[in-house]
Amino acid sequence: MRRRSEPHTFEQRLDAQRQRLERKLASLPHGKERDAVATRIEQLQAAAEMHEFLSLQEQARVR
Repeated sequence: MRRRSEPHTFEQRLDAQRQRLERKLASLPHGKERDAVATRIEQLQAAAEMHEFLSLQEQARVR
């Protein structure tokens, strides 16, 4: 039977994807692909910030 790894949190998955793209960005020459990867990194950062904000709002509502 295949053993499953522990599930990763949304934050962990966002961070792992961001780190992977940052490594890729470092090796890309200037151009459209590099711009697209940089844009995706910014989107991941915005998603992480939004998730944190919404989590804090949820915690405040529960209290």
